[in-house]
Amino acid sequence: MTTVANNRISVTINEQVLAQVKGAFLTINEHLPFLIGLNNEEKQTLPKMNVANKQFVYDALMTMNNNQSLFPAYLDPIEMNKDYVLYTQLDELLVLGQQLCEKIRDTQILAGSEAYVSALSVYKMVGAAAQAGMPGIDTIYDQLAERFSKQGSTAPTTTAAAETLQ
Repeated sequence: MTTVANNRISVTINEQVLAQVKGAFLTINEHLPFLIGLNNEEKQTLPKMNVANKQFVYDALMTMNNNQSLFPAYLDPIEMNKDYVLYTQLDELLVLGQQLCEKIRDTQILAGSEAYVSALSVYKMVGAAAQAGMPGIDTIYDQLAERFSKQGSTAPTTTAAAETLQ
């Protein structure tokens, strides 16, 4: 559970490092200029490669390579092999990319959670100060309370909010 006292991450990315990381992503895109995007319909309708299909494609490719006279010229084993090799290469890169994306997302979730839990503590303290009649605090309280105005109830407690983030 994330609480204000449980600060698991305390770091920012310096601008130079952030620029270098962005540059690394640009470099990846430059080295892989053939990468494309598919629309949702294409993603749903294109036949997919899976473990069983990968073996099937390999077997079909070996069949074509060893029995070329059986197949018409439009079935090109060289092009099929390129697609197969590219699929295998991208499979390796995809795993690395997914691992990195997962770590980036998890770190973002944790940082956001810690910031939000702290903000809830601020809201609670400002609310207490407003309730105690501290001069000039009502404007601040109203600004912070805006976040919860459409929920029809008061803000969640810090503990309850932290539990819902898990």
